[in-house]
Amino acid sequence: MNLWQGEQAFTSRPNKIVSIDGAAQRKVVGRKSLCDWKPEARGHDALATILAQNTIRDQRLLPLRHGRMAATPWTYYRGAAAVMAADLASSPNTGITVQLCGDAHVLNFGLWKTPERNLAFDLRDFDETLPGPFEWDVKRFLASLVILARSNGVEKHAKAAVAAGFAGYRDWIARYSTWPEIDIWYDSVSTEQLLDYATDDDDHKLDKLIEKRAEKRSSRGAFRKLTDVVDGVQRITEDPPYRTHALRDHVGELESIITQYQESVPDHISSLWSRFDLVDAVQQVVGVGSVGMRVFLTLSEERRTGDPMFLQVKQAAPSVYEQFLGESPYANHGSRVIHGQRMIQSATDMFVGWTSIGDDTDQRMDFYVRQFRDGKVIPKGEMIAPRLSQFATACGHVLARAHARSGDVQAIHDYLGSSDKAADAFGRFAFAYADQNDRDHAQLAKAVEDGAVDAVEGWPGQ
Repeated sequence: MNLWQGEQAFTSRPNKIVSIDGAAQRKVVGRKSLCDWKPEARGHDALATILAQNTIRDQRLLPLRHGRMAATPWTYYRGAAAVMAADLASSPNTGITVQLCGDAHVLNFGLWKTPERNLAFDLRDFDETLPGPFEWDVKRFLASLVILARSNGVEKHAKAAVAAGFAGYRDWIARYSTWPEIDIWYDSVSTEQLLDYATDDDDHKLDKLIEKRAEKRSSRGAFRKLTDVVDGVQRITEDPPYRTHALRDHVGELESIITQYQESVPDHISSLWSRFDLVDAVQQVVGVGSVGMRVFLTLSEERRTGDPMFLQVKQAAPSVYEQFLGESPYANHGSRVIHGQRMIQSATDMFVGWTSIGDDTDQRMDFYVRQFRDGKVIPKGEMIAPRLSQFATACGHVLARAHARSGDVQAIHDYLGSSDKAADAFGRFAFAYADQNDRDHAQLAKAVEDGAVDAVEGWPGQ
C-alpha cells in the first residue's frame, strides 16, 4: 500500500525535487494532529513485526538479538525501527518528502573524519534510508530523547530535551529556507560547533576526549587492538560469537564481494584500493537491530608498506519503510544505503560502495561497504544524558540540514510555521510513543521470560 496523499516530491529520477506548498499541506495533516497516537489503529502486533525480520538473518545469532532488545526499553527502541515504521504509516502523513535517515534516534548522530581528515558531526546510520515524509524522522528522533532520558535516570529533563531538539530542527529549517541551495550543501557541523552546543564552561576537557578517541578509532588503532600474528601471518583475533572466522570455507565468495565492491567506487578509489591485498576476514556482530544480519570485517594491507586498512561489509535488506512508501529505485539495497547516505551527509567516507552475493534475485544478498571506525566517535547514552538538551539541539541542527539538502526546505518551513502548534504536537507524540515503546518492550521481555522467544544476554567489550 502506498500512503502518499500530496504530490510526491520525487519523480522517476531518484531525488529529483519538485516544489510543494507547505502551508497548504496543513489541510492534509493539521499540525495539531501530529500528536495523534492511536494504539488501536496501528494494525500490527509489535512482537510479530520484530520476529518477521528474522527470516533473512543468521539464525544462530537470533537469541543474541532478542536478548539485546529485551534488555531495556532503550535497546528495544534501537532495534525496533520496523515497529515504528508500521506505526508511523498507520496515520496520515504530510506528503512533504525528504530523504529519510529512517533511524534518526539520538545515538545515531556522531563524529567521524571526512575525506579531508576533519572531524564532522552528522547522522551516521542509513540502513533504512528512503524518500518519505519529513515528520517521520522528526518523530523518531524526538521519541528517542524521552526513551533515552528514562533509561538513564534523567526523565525530569526529557521535556526540555524534546523542546530543545525540535527548536534546533525548526530554527535551522528557518535559516536554511533563506539560504541558496549550494550553501546548504556545503554546510556542515564541526567539532567546534558541537562543543558550542554540548558543553558548559566546566566541560573544557570534552574536546580533548573527543580528539583522543578519534585518533584511536582508526585502521591503525584497530590493527593494534584486533589483530595478532598466527603462524607468522597477521590475523584478526577471534572473540566468539562477536568475531569469528566463519569465512575460511568461502574465500571465493569473499573475493567476488571485493571485486564487485571495486566496481561500485569511482576509478580513483579503485586505483588506490588496487594497491592493497586482502589478508583476512571475519564475521562480526554489531549493534542491536543489525544483529543477525551478515556483517564482515576485512583486513587488507598496503602492498608497499604494509599499512592496514579495515573495511566493514554489511548486509543491506529492503528498508523497513518500503512496504508503506514504495520500493527503492535502486536494484541493490547496498546502493540504496550509500546513495541515501551521500544525499543526507555533509561529507561521506570516500571508500563507501556496495556489492552482493548470488545472482538469483530470491537468493541474492546485498551489502554496503565502508571504512571500519576511521575516527568515528559514537556517543554513549550515559555520557550525553547529563547534557541531553544541548546534544539534542545539535542533532536537530544536523537533521534539519539533512532534510534541507534532500527535500523542499521552504515547504517544511511553511508547514511548521512560527506558532507553537507543531512544537506542542511533536512533544506530545514523543511522550505518547515512549509509553508505547515501554509496552512493546514489556511484551518482548515477557515472551523471553516465558520461553516463547529464545534469548541470551551478551554485549561485547568495545
